[in-house]
Amino acid sequence: MANLKADPNEVLFRSEEIGASKRVIFTYPMVAQTDMPDQMRVEVMEICNNACEKHVTNNELAAQNIKESLDLKFGSTWHVIVGEGFSFDITYESSKLLYMFFAGNLGIIVWKCSPYGGRSLYQS
Repeated sequence: MANLKADPNEVLFRSEEIGASKRVIFTYPMVAQTDMPDQMRVEVMEICNNACEKHVTNNELAAQNIKESLDLKFGSTWHVIVGEGFSFDITYESSKLLYMFFAGNLGIIVWKCSPYGGRSLYQS
């Protein structure tokens, strides 16, 4: 696996002049919500970034790649959604949720289900 050069909490961006206003484009993954431990979060973000960079035009293949990688690394029952303009209401195992954005508008949510139930999260 490649090492992250930047601090995972740092958000890098570039701005473009458009007329009188500036448009900010995020070039670094942005975490919207997570309850994962820091080390796990960094590893999951790296897996997500690599899959989305590899499958730029096919979200389904990116999601499949992420799920297979997480199942191998952290055990089975991981679920992944990659796309734009979706909402979700899920139940997940505590400390096993990451909701992030890649390249500004591509949403990625990964969570692990437990056969014994878990926390409920509603996001729209």
